[in-house]
Amino acid sequence: MTTLTDISRPDPGSPGTMPVHRKRSRIPGWLRGVIWAVIAIAVVSTASYSTGVAALTSSNTSSTALRLALPILLCALGGLWAERAGVVNIGLEGMMILGTWGAAWGSYYGGAWVGLVAALVFGALGGLLHAVATVTFNVNHIVSGVAINLLGLGVTKYLANLIFEPLSGNPRQSPVVPKFDTYSASGLSDWLGDLEKEQRVGISDVAGILRGLVTEVAPLTMIAIILVPVSFWVLWKTRFGLRLRSCGENPVAAESLGVNVYRHKYIAMLISGALAGMGGASLVLLRGGADYLENQTNGRGYIGLAAMIFGNWRPGGLLGGAALFGYADGLQLAGGGEAVLALLYGAVILLGVIVVVQLFRRQWIAAGLGVVGAGVLYAIYWSNDTLPSDLIPYTAHFVTLIVLAVASQRLRPPKADGQPYRRGED
Repeated sequence: MTTLTDISRPDPGSPGTMPVHRKRSRIPGWLRGVIWAVIAIAVVSTASYSTGVAALTSSNTSSTALRLALPILLCALGGLWAERAGVVNIGLEGMMILGTWGAAWGSYYGGAWVGLVAALVFGALGGLLHAVATVTFNVNHIVSGVAINLLGLGVTKYLANLIFEPLSGNPRQSPVVPKFDTYSASGLSDWLGDLEKEQRVGISDVAGILRGLVTEVAPLTMIAIILVPVSFWVLWKTRFGLRLRSCGENPVAAESLGVNVYRHKYIAMLISGALAGMGGASLVLLRGGADYLENQTNGRGYIGLAAMIFGNWRPGGLLGGAALFGYADGLQLAGGGEAVLALLYGAVILLGVIVVVQLFRRQWIAAGLGVVGAGVLYAIYWSNDTLPSDLIPYTAHFVTLIVLAVASQRLRPPKADGQPYRRGED
């Protein structure tokens, strides 16, 4: 008598059966993120004690990095939504600029929450304009994105002259606007502060980093962080997200299955613009930042796009990219040239670890390039006491270029990203 167990589990040795090949277990994405976070903390901790620069792991650096990473993170999320639907969004910078003006205008007249809503609306309008150009009229995505960036600069400059100059006396600056209140985990923050002051190897470094993340946190910060898992759930775990991503992979096949490609691209662009506008709001409405200023974004929209590419068009990856760029930007503000130079020493340590791994894998060329890179960085560190003050503000931009050069070998963008699409065409 044959049982259900006999049918579902055939004997591998019996004739007519195929051996069962089990899939190799892969490390979950969240666990890889945790491993990389531990490696990063170990590297900066070692560099901090080796160079004597405490700013590498101080709570002040961590808090500043969190604030500066938010606009990059939100722009990266905006780019993710757009490009997963097949629209290249170079216009993130312009939408972010629109968001900064909208945040200042709304906050001045209605408070911080009204400013946030206004930033979302202004950013979404930029996204809508980009969708009309690229989806409806099939304009080249790069050309449209550059036009959005120029339009954002021009529109906000005109509106600032019209509305802010009578109030502040300066056409390039808004009056003082209300900002979000901040909250701290008092007991936990005090305990972590005591551990940070004790200067224990490793423990004090972790305490300093964590203390900066739980002290004086604004509601906008918490919303931005929550949007990362929410975006992953919507795009990868819902029917709507599957349809939207199919528009970025093969819109013709999606259309044949009844997906309204135009509608999904428009929705994606509205969300993308709103997230970029929210990134602009984080520059204006968070304590420690300035009120609205002309050219306030300083290229952060492009860095957000780089963070999305570094993250391989995945929410978890772009979170790591935004954290890296925000940390580099926050470090130069909190510690200056000496701290940035100490970060180079940390990069030498990290390259040393990578070289060992590549040697273990017998990747001789990669290991050799790693040795050369580590040698160059160590020579720069050894021959300088600090970095030139003119270069320090561009630390995040240099990190962006280096990271993109290293990460370019493993990128996998959506297949139909940036490609023209017409309804009914094959």
